[in-house]
Amino acid sequence: MSDENSTETLSSHSFDARNFRRALGSFATGVTIITTRSADDTPVGLTVSSFNSVSLEPPLVLWSLANTSRSLEAFRKADHWAVHVLATHQEALSGRFARAGEDKFAGIVLDQGVGRVPLLPDCTARFQCRNAFQYEGGDHVIFVGEVLSYDFTETAPLVFHGGSYAHATRRDSPDHLPRGAEIAGSFSEDFLGYLLGRAHFRFYARIRPLLTQEQLSDEEFFVLSALTLKNSISDISLGQGLSGILEKNAEDVLGALTARSLVRVTAGNPAAYELTESGAACAVRVISAAKSVEHEVLGSLGPADSPALKSLLGRLLAVIDPEASTLWQAPAPQKISS
Repeated sequence: MSDENSTETLSSHSFDARNFRRALGSFATGVTIITTRSADDTPVGLTVSSFNSVSLEPPLVLWSLANTSRSLEAFRKADHWAVHVLATHQEALSGRFARAGEDKFAGIVLDQGVGRVPLLPDCTARFQCRNAFQYEGGDHVIFVGEVLSYDFTETAPLVFHGGSYAHATRRDSPDHLPRGAEIAGSFSEDFLGYLLGRAHFRFYARIRPLLTQEQLSDEEFFVLSALTLKNSISDISLGQGLSGILEKNAEDVLGALTARSLVRVTAGNPAAYELTESGAACAVRVISAAKSVEHEVLGSLGPADSPALKSLLGRLLAVIDPEASTLWQAPAPQKISS
């Protein structure tokens, strides 16, 4: 039990503003865009992370806007506004509405909501509100709205945490947590190598019949797919980009594909390789089939976990294999001599 006499009250002067902002950033939030129309009928919108629910009966929500915002007057006078909970694929839209000095609604096919409020498409959820109450809250104005209409989807929401965008994903239930090893330090079901290895083999077990049909080995599939990324790739670049994936030397795999007229050598030093017409057609067939398998697997995970899985695997790959990005790097611009 705390001693009331020992409790100190911090004044506003005791706070380091930057650290305070970092501390607040530890609370993960969704990302929303609030829209309305100004008195002259101009659409107004901005990105906000301060959205929250207030009450179910009556249905009330709130958000806050800085006193210094150029949009403050429009929202103060508006009879209605709408809250858009952004989906995980709408990071660019969030950035657009967070910036000033541009036509934020340009090129967007808008729906029209209550009070002619502009509604953005493809969001996780949308709440159309009557501007019910406004309160002064320090350096912000707090807007409370009565929800008149809403719609939502199962699309995963965009999340903001610690100053960066993040993914929301479900945790396993206690019934599905990995079982611990009997001896401390021994192999267990949550060992990263086991999870990655088994997932890899089981995923490719679904693709391998397609490769057998095209008479392709795993290595030939990887090389054939990589050659679709650029018009031509040297065996050196290919070897670097597929390092750790190919059991054989990249040149050996390219030789086998060349012998089947799926790949040809282009002139130059070092030598480069490109797909032939039949090679491109083969690549389209196997990649399309592989994408179908991917779609089925990710569909089972759901819209929330799929982008999170890809993002985390991409980050993991960047940590353990920094050279993996070689194939996706744009060619360096050539210098033009004067």
